[in-house]
Amino acid sequence: MKNRTKLPMLYLTIFLIITYIPIVLTVIYSFNESKITSIWGGWSLSWYQQLLRDRDIKEALLNSLVLACLSCLAAVFIGTLGAIGMTRIKRKANGFVEYFSMIPIMIPEIILGMVFLATFSIMGLPFGMTTLVIAHTSFCIPYIFMMVRASLIGMDKSIEEAARDLGASPIRVFFDITLPLIQPAVLSGMLLSFAMSFDDVVISIFVTGPKVNTLPIKIYTRLKTGVTPEINALASIMLAVTIILLVLSGQIKKRLK
Repeated sequence: MKNRTKLPMLYLTIFLIITYIPIVLTVIYSFNESKITSIWGGWSLSWYQQLLRDRDIKEALLNSLVLACLSCLAAVFIGTLGAIGMTRIKRKANGFVEYFSMIPIMIPEIILGMVFLATFSIMGLPFGMTTLVIAHTSFCIPYIFMMVRASLIGMDKSIEEAARDLGASPIRVFFDITLPLIQPAVLSGMLLSFAMSFDDVVISIFVTGPKVNTLPIKIYTRLKTGVTPEINALASIMLAVTIILLVLSGQIKKRLK
């Protein structure tokens, strides 16, 4: 029995080592004073200071923030209305529609990127921020849809029915009753989709234009010339932002229970 109880801890230890050791090393070496990543030259914040003076990085960061915000707003609008529509209409095809809505996050990103590339080329859309927003919105919608739909399913329908019996219009019921109740789900899905959009590189490479660079693409192009402490510093900052967003999303999820 003792040997059996040790196996889960052994698996957990192996999992943690494989998963988090590379992340920890990346963060540590972002403070490396030496320019050569394989040589430790002492602790320093010089690479973070250099990032603040890099115009290309600042421009790419601004593009990523604008892209993530626009994608989230569009996904919140479409995903929320879609989830509400799914719960209001009782049809046999609801299960199929729900499964179909999850396809963008099930398909491998490289396939999805190629599909968008072919579609935008046929439509004649100029590649740039517009195509990036459309592509990112498509895979952000399912995150909002899942969160809001789960919240709506667990919501007491009698509250809305009571409001309508008292003479409230459907619009008034939505803004005064439904929206406040699903707000935590909307915010949680929004933060999660923001993190997914901000970190995406595969789909963005396929649909971006020559004049628009996002932060993940900028990191990818610079990695082609080798890993530097500056890239480690940038990756550490992105990791911290992603962790903060995921923690906030998790805290909001707890409010749903």
